[in-house]
Amino acid sequence: MSQMTESNSEMPMRTLGRTGVEVSLIGLGGWHLGFDYLDEQLSIRIIRTAIDSGINFMDNCWDYNEGASETRMGKALRDGYRDRVFLMTKIDGRTKQDAAKQLDESLRRLDTNHIDLVQHHEILRFEDPHRIFDAEGANAALIEARDAGKIRFIGFTGHKDPRIHMYMLEVARQNGFVFDTVQMPLNVMDAHYRSFEKMVLPELVKQNIGVLAMKTLANGAILKSQTVTAIECLQYAMNLPASVVITGCESMENLEQALTAARTFKPMTDEQVKTLLDKTAQPAARGEFELFKTTSIYDGTASHPEWLGEEPPRVQQAMQTN
Repeated sequence: MSQMTESNSEMPMRTLGRTGVEVSLIGLGGWHLGFDYLDEQLSIRIIRTAIDSGINFMDNCWDYNEGASETRMGKALRDGYRDRVFLMTKIDGRTKQDAAKQLDESLRRLDTNHIDLVQHHEILRFEDPHRIFDAEGANAALIEARDAGKIRFIGFTGHKDPRIHMYMLEVARQNGFVFDTVQMPLNVMDAHYRSFEKMVLPELVKQNIGVLAMKTLANGAILKSQTVTAIECLQYAMNLPASVVITGCESMENLEQALTAARTFKPMTDEQVKTLLDKTAQPAARGEFELFKTTSIYDGTASHPEWLGEEPPRVQQAMQTN
């Protein structure tokens, strides 16, 4: 999995699991691009400069900034840019109806007739897999969309607990389904606390599922520990068997930093990895710099449960009889 090749732009490329698709080592995160204080034209410039510089993996989500992130990316991908990228977005709906509705909204905002990868967003609860794989659940909608040519691949994301990721994989297996990708936190502090790297990553490698690394800087929180640099954070994640390392950029300087990290990356020695982990062990021990694990402030679906849709009919019936 994730074998390296080189593109003409000097951007390292890796294979996205068993899909066979070649994606850039760096992926451009969509959340930051829709911030109110970020001028839309700057967002478009960041996206197009990223693509011109060899980044072909575009991350987004139906709920990012009330749709502004997808709308801006859709504008940026006009004039031939859409054909040059692998486009990913995420949906929150857990029912077939809500998932289909959100997917159609994403297609409209992104101004495209197909999305390369759609992921079930924020798998944070042990009940999420059961809702998604219900007969009238969200995965049924994505399979229909895939059959109709609206999407190519299906994955899921989450940032709370690696045990929930493992359970999602198990419920999928019970339903005869294998995900194409999984997105999760991979960073220099994750290794010390409730670790996705230690628990989930080996299973994804075993199944040849594309690994999408996120929270590599934990929205800048890791840098506040004053133990590691941004380049070290990005390259630590690149050193793992991840297909792509997704990072948010809200300035041209952020983008240049990400490009530099990718272009100068070299596989780390065991000693280099140990040095980074030794420096981060103490501040990482209680999850204080990974608030997405230890608080609900990054849980959009906790603040907006209506995004998830109604409970499955069988659950509603059970509630009525109790």
